[in-house]
Amino acid sequence: MLRIAAGQHSHKGRKETNQDFHGLYIPKVQRLNSKGIAVALADGISSSSVSQEASQIAVNAFLSDYYCTPESWPVKKAVQRVLQAINSWLFAQTRACRSDPERGYVCTFSAIVFKGCRAHLFHVGDTRVYRLSASAMEQLTEDHRFQNYLSRAMGMDQAVEIDYLSLPLESGDTFVLATDGIYEFVSERFIVDTIHAYSQDLQLAAQLIVDKAFAQGSDDNLTIQILRIETLPDQELGELESEVTSLPLPPALEAGMVFDGYRIVRPLHVGYRSHVHLAMDRESGDQVVIKTPSVEQHGNRACLERFLMEEWIARRIDNPHVVKSYAPGRKRNYLYTAFEYIEGQTLAQWMRDNPEPELRTVREIINQIARGLQVFHRLEMIHQDLRPANLMIDGTGTIKIIDFGSVQVAGLMEMGLSEVPAAILGTEQYSAPEYFLGEVGSAQSDLYSLGVITYQLLTGRLPYGTKVPKCRTRAAQRRLKYLPAASEDKSIPVWVDEAIRKAVHPNPWMRYQEVSEFVHDLHYPNPVYQKKHRPLAERDPVLFWKMVSLVLTVLLLGLAAVIYLKEMPGGSEVPGKAMVYEPDGEGNGSPR
Repeated sequence: MLRIAAGQHSHKGRKETNQDFHGLYIPKVQRLNSKGIAVALADGISSSSVSQEASQIAVNAFLSDYYCTPESWPVKKAVQRVLQAINSWLFAQTRACRSDPERGYVCTFSAIVFKGCRAHLFHVGDTRVYRLSASAMEQLTEDHRFQNYLSRAMGMDQAVEIDYLSLPLESGDTFVLATDGIYEFVSERFIVDTIHAYSQDLQLAAQLIVDKAFAQGSDDNLTIQILRIETLPDQELGELESEVTSLPLPPALEAGMVFDGYRIVRPLHVGYRSHVHLAMDRESGDQVVIKTPSVEQHGNRACLERFLMEEWIARRIDNPHVVKSYAPGRKRNYLYTAFEYIEGQTLAQWMRDNPEPELRTVREIINQIARGLQVFHRLEMIHQDLRPANLMIDGTGTIKIIDFGSVQVAGLMEMGLSEVPAAILGTEQYSAPEYFLGEVGSAQSDLYSLGVITYQLLTGRLPYGTKVPKCRTRAAQRRLKYLPAASEDKSIPVWVDEAIRKAVHPNPWMRYQEVSEFVHDLHYPNPVYQKKHRPLAERDPVLFWKMVSLVLTVLLLGLAAVIYLKEMPGGSEVPGKAMVYEPDGEGNGSPR
């Protein structure tokens, strides 16, 4: 488990008000694993009478709001979102007080989030963050100051640029956050020696350093925070891993048997990774889906962890187009997962039953899938196995995304609890080309899968046939030829076909940046695609008539040249042969 030792001290010094503010938050175990430990320091500007409020708001809002962000988000995204919101609020307060220049809600800000085995640093202004070595201090931040003026700070502008740095951690690493009232008046040598001398009482060390700065004539507020890494979390013992090691594997399930408070009704699916059964909760009477790891996976710890991750993901998503986990509220005695039961059929079966759906029906299907997919992307999750067999349609026509065994979660990858697998996790026909190059998936990879599903619904085929899995180099992927959907079925508008073409482009950077953009272009003609296939006279009338005029001019000049040559003396002679006339005795010329 991650543990730190800390010492903090702040004093107003020779000023009337302490415009510095600092804070440290160590959450309980569950949040400690998923969000880490956060420490922050802010320093208000001296020219403002309310900058101490800005400092306090910045630190308090950061320490509370950061822990309200989704656990699936990486630290960088979560903190930057929070700090941008805080900056916007401070700037709005400053603008509201424009008539009073002494009421600027402006402060510098530095923070560290210790999560897993890494430190994530965020900084704006001239507070400083150091890392101590045996005999020196390494400054990790840059002062955003020009001469005696801040060039960047919280609340100064409508948008703020925040420096970010990520560092690996080792036990014993020591970090120091300090305001200029400290580092401008106390030598680094004194700070290092004091921390080493009072390593067992960092609170006393912090106070002695503040006292030294005051004695050295510091005329500013004085604040310092000292943090030492005591122990780091065992990468083998995350939330998911602990369940793998503590829960026994379930027995083979059969219809009619009672299992952990459920009665097994019948098998639904038997796959390589898991076995799925319909069951009934004996207490509530609810129908649920029980998933157990297949026998082939019993010795594969990585697969068991990924198996449990499905439920971890489902618990953090609440959307009508994503299957929900089932939590009966009692202790689990075996390693399995439980989900809501969806009575209906997969999209794959629906496609077999409806081989030629109308365009409006396809749009509605894609709309629903997109709404579920967007929830994953907002939570920094990539599904990676979006395909018709992983999409369920219930009796009301509602589509739900199921099977999260391949989902990539940025927050877990950051903790080292979820690694990028060497093998492709998704189904090859629907996997984006970049996976076959060994690249990490992105939201554009899921968009590719959605585009393939759209194409298949409309045509019954795949946009590149079966060639994509065979293309293992960029050069080979550049040679892929898209098979136009509109060429097979003239009822498909060209602009719809062009939207699909862009969604399934082999290069992820050439696809749509957002799923919503693709969905929009399926419903409304994109002028770019319409213009591309309209006659030149419609696309660019001016250019069309210029070209017509040019052609007519060339024709007229050519006709004029022919007429001129015919009217010339000897114009009927062979072109290119020179004729010379010599006068005879009577003054008449004759050719020679």
